[in-house]
Amino acid sequence: MSTDTLSMPAPGAGPAFRRRRIAIKSPAGDGIMAAIEMGPEDRPVDLVFCHANGFNALTYRHLLGPVAEAGNRILAIDMRGHGRSELAADPGDGHSSWLGYRDDLIGLLETLEAPPRVVAGHSMGGTSGVLASGPRPDLVPALVLFDPVLMDPAMVERLGPEGLKDSPLAQGARRRRVEFESREAAFAGWRGRGAFRSWPDAVLADYITDGLIEQPGGGFQLACAPAWEAANFAAHFHNPWGALAEGRCPIRMLRAAEGSTANIADRLDAQIAAGRIRVETIPETSHFLPMERPDLFSAALLEALV
Repeated sequence: MSTDTLSMPAPGAGPAFRRRRIAIKSPAGDGIMAAIEMGPEDRPVDLVFCHANGFNALTYRHLLGPVAEAGNRILAIDMRGHGRSELAADPGDGHSSWLGYRDDLIGLLETLEAPPRVVAGHSMGGTSGVLASGPRPDLVPALVLFDPVLMDPAMVERLGPEGLKDSPLAQGARRRRVEFESREAAFAGWRGRGAFRSWPDAVLADYITDGLIEQPGGGFQLACAPAWEAANFAAHFHNPWGALAEGRCPIRMLRAAEGSTANIADRLDAQIAAGRIRVETIPETSHFLPMERPDLFSAALLEALV
């Protein structure tokens, strides 16, 4: 992490990107999905990237830069209820699973001129890719997953809706501060603290740029409402294990060494032995593995795109 300045890096500094607004159709509700695009425009999309709960596409711009510089066209999306996307996100509207994210991703992939060569994601974004790969293998030729959320089904059943709703992660999300006087104030308050303690300054600045939305009356507000983020932490009544068993595409998974959310136990042993799934645990990393090891993040994507 840079320690030579406390000022927020300029939003325009860093790898070039283009903003996209894409109309999608989804059982979760039609609307406009926002995205950033990187790399050459004169070729089909090579990589679709999905972010973690509470984040946004721009958060990963610096991390995706080396992949774009290698000549790949990248589309990183703002998922429902995040960033600049205009897709209804009501936490009280029966939101009990991440199947809506699966459906949104499928809807997005159906708008492309051809399937991407790789779908990748961090945390919830990786799980959304897994969920899409089961029913639509034609749209997901390969997956690269960075500490995806793969919960023990027995734990989900034991906790139930109320237990998940009261989990520390969900409670913490509901307590998040919503309003800020400026993006710079948020940067100064978050830099080096809490969940952001291992983040590079440039990545934190990118997260804040699209994670805080300027308000007409002044000030800034979280783009991802705390209630929606909390609802995602409680909405685990989907079946990634079924999708993993149903899917046929090659998968590379990088897990955190500390506090990983990819609770694979022995459930993938047969597929690992068969060579379809590769799982690596990265030493000295947390759930924020992409921010802590950007070198491995870009290397894993570039290897999958060869």
